[in-house]
Amino acid sequence: TESREKFNRSGSTPVDLRNGSTVTEFILVGFEQSFPPTRTLLFALFLALYSLAMAMNGLIIFITWTDPRLNSPMYFFLGHLSFLDVCFITTTIPHMLIHLTVKNHIASFVACMTQMDLVFCVGVAECILLAFMAYDCYVAICHPLSYAQIVSRQVCVSLVSIAWSFGLINGILLEYVSFQNPFCRDNHIENFFCEAPIVIALSCGDPQFSLKVIFADAIVVLLSPMVLIVISYARILASILGRNSSSGRGKTFSTCASHLTVVIFFYTSAMFSYMNPRSTHGPDKDKPFSLLYTIITPMCNPVIYSFRNKEMKGAMVRALGRSSLSQAESV
Repeated sequence: TESREKFNRSGSTPVDLRNGSTVTEFILVGFEQSFPPTRTLLFALFLALYSLAMAMNGLIIFITWTDPRLNSPMYFFLGHLSFLDVCFITTTIPHMLIHLTVKNHIASFVACMTQMDLVFCVGVAECILLAFMAYDCYVAICHPLSYAQIVSRQVCVSLVSIAWSFGLINGILLEYVSFQNPFCRDNHIENFFCEAPIVIALSCGDPQFSLKVIFADAIVVLLSPMVLIVISYARILASILGRNSSSGRGKTFSTCASHLTVVIFFYTSAMFSYMNPRSTHGPDKDKPFSLLYTIITPMCNPVIYSFRNKEMKGAMVRALGRSSLSQAESV
């Protein structure tokens, strides 16, 4: 087998990675095989989705943190979910847009580590926060009289702090596990960002320990919150079905179904990326699932959790009205 030569950032000095040279950068080749017109179309599509997701989540953050009428725990959690979504897509999508415009997009070793740490941190925090939001919904519907005592402001702050803290600790731990082995093999990443299982497979040492740690961690941060979410919504549906009155039943079913749809998209795509054996993976299989949990779900969250809500719609109208009024007064 011929040795595969890689080039440094200037493209002038070949480095034979098989002879023990240390990798100092990675080359993202997720869309390298696409034709230029296809890459242009993908760039326009993902730029539009990224802009839309940023605008929608930014509007939710502004409204939930400034409108005094939206002071319930649901909107407190929603504001933090939107902030996590903004962080999540900003960590991955700008790099993908650069990758679509620059051939052999190079990511330094430090940049790849930082991106992976942020993806772990924000992704894990969002997994946990979604579970807390499902629990909040369960208490609000099934125990309305005790809701204010069970989900107090102090409890909300504690739950969000737990989500962020767990995400931060998890990110540092998994980053260390992912980069504990040296890298001296192929430095081509068959994706549009530094996804842990793909990067670990490029290391020189035995990747099995690192992959097993990530698998075990995924059981905790993916399966456990998902079980809590399913139980919460199952009890919500059981409570609704057990009531004599049918008023609002259809709306509750619709809301629960839409919430569960987003949760299933997010968790199943993440599970495929981090819990499946690497032998079942491939570039054509990895990228769609990576896109699903990095951009599609963050874009769907505002639509599912906010824009179908009358209070949120009213708050948006008030916010846009204030903005239009201030612009008119300045003129």
